[in-house]
Amino acid sequence: MNRASRWLSNLGAHATLEEDAFVAGAWVLALGGAEQSHVNVDHPEQIFYEYLRRLANHVDEYGEPGRPLRVLHLGAGALTLARYIEHKRPGSIQVAVDLERELLDFVLDSLPMADAGNLKTIIGDARNVLTHELATEEFDIIVLDIFSGFGAPQHLTVPAFYAEMNDLLRPDGLVLVNVGDDPPFAFADSQVQAMSQVFATVTASAPTEIFSRKYPGNMILAGTQSRLDLAVVDRLRAAGPHPGTVLFGAELDGFGKP
Repeated sequence: MNRASRWLSNLGAHATLEEDAFVAGAWVLALGGAEQSHVNVDHPEQIFYEYLRRLANHVDEYGEPGRPLRVLHLGAGALTLARYIEHKRPGSIQVAVDLERELLDFVLDSLPMADAGNLKTIIGDARNVLTHELATEEFDIIVLDIFSGFGAPQHLTVPAFYAEMNDLLRPDGLVLVNVGDDPPFAFADSQVQAMSQVFATVTASAPTEIFSRKYPGNMILAGTQSRLDLAVVDRLRAAGPHPGTVLFGAELDGFGKP
């Protein structure tokens, strides 16, 4: 079984890429021994992690199917979603930002993108990159996949940061946030509240059990200035993974109030 490894100086641990023993063409990225990403380079349309599948569902619902997008990824991992977009939306222009200096090079050296010319990589703090290197850019979708719970950098969890992301969006643009949390989901509460101060519409999608507040897991928050399209909500619910739930408006009150 093939395996690659590289030391990450900022994290102070090794990143490893190892072939999936059960899925041909798939690889698992681990940081410091903890599994972090799964990517099938032979079939990038196949997504293993449930939360990433929910992110991909939102991407599929944006604009016309197949139309190229401009997408900013804050937090790169193995570039699973970026590869999915490259496959489903050929010609898309994407930017990947990560604080780990060696990680993006390691991933791309080991598992190159099919069209490397359409991916720009930037090393740095997500918020600093937004307000400096990318201050004049405009995106259809911004994906924030950096933090989990209250271990998240505080400056990346406040309304001002979401407002800075909103400034880089096209008028109908979309911010997607992966929020990992544990019961009683106080961090998820705080992020729904922060996004609701900036975006006209906020939705949350997750495994149904997550909304009971009894089980840890990942919730996908989506923020936009566009009016909510109930047909899109219905399609997101139908797309799964199942069992899953999509909440919005008053349904989110329990997650949007302190």
